[in-house]
Amino acid sequence: MKKEKSNVIASILLVLFCLAVILPLLTILLWVVTERWAWPDLLPGTLSLRAVRSVFRDGRELAMVFFSSVLISLAVAALAVLVGMMTARALECYAFFGRTFFSFLSLLPFVVPASVFAMGIQVLFLRIGLGGNAGGVIFVHLICSLPYAVQLLQDGTRGLGIRLEEQARVLGAGPLTAFRRVTLPNLLPVILSAFSMSYIVSFSQYFLTLIIGGGNVKTFTIVMVPFLTGGERNFASIYSVIFLMVTIVIFGVFELVTRRIMKNRDVEYFS
Repeated sequence: MKKEKSNVIASILLVLFCLAVILPLLTILLWVVTERWAWPDLLPGTLSLRAVRSVFRDGRELAMVFFSSVLISLAVAALAVLVGMMTARALECYAFFGRTFFSFLSLLPFVVPASVFAMGIQVLFLRIGLGGNAGGVIFVHLICSLPYAVQLLQDGTRGLGIRLEEQARVLGAGPLTAFRRVTLPNLLPVILSAFSMSYIVSFSQYFLTLIIGGGNVKTFTIVMVPFLTGGERNFASIYSVIFLMVTIVIFGVFELVTRRIMKNRDVEYFS
């Protein structure tokens, strides 16, 4: 009896969770073709494709924003994984003075408020020539993404350890070969998670992109947020749908590439 009651409660919670996810998405899709939706109307009062035609009228500008956002986020994710991997191995595989301090230092972007961080680093970037360009935006996105990558890769490295790599070294493999043939395949699922998280953090950044980019670097969030604040919900919904579709496609590519790499390896992969 108690088991059946628990199953009913679990089913109700699952349905409520699905509704909490699906209803907002349906609302966004409905706003794409909505011109006017006044309170307290249950359904839109006026439907129109004006916003859709306006957004896709200048396909070249939309494509530039698309490629700019994706390339910046991919660059940030790749750098975050590279730096995060080196940091995680240093913190987990080696004993050195100040290791606890450096571990805490990697979490500082979590602690410092984004507004304080942005105002401080903007002055520095303007002085060294990184303000108002894509290089500065990538660098500041990297700082914000690194804590996520480091934590994920640190947990994966701690769980895997270095014994398998040491055994490969004993059997004659060089350092790079042991890392490439033993450690890297086993950490690939964690690397994918760190890459995905860093990509999401970069792709969704607005305030730091605006401050450091100075309006010269256009991304999806830079274009979308003004529509939200200006009450143009139909335009904002169109960019939100594109935002969601791009993210799903990118993650699908990540998943496909990982499965192809792991296909002929004796390593378990959990998606």
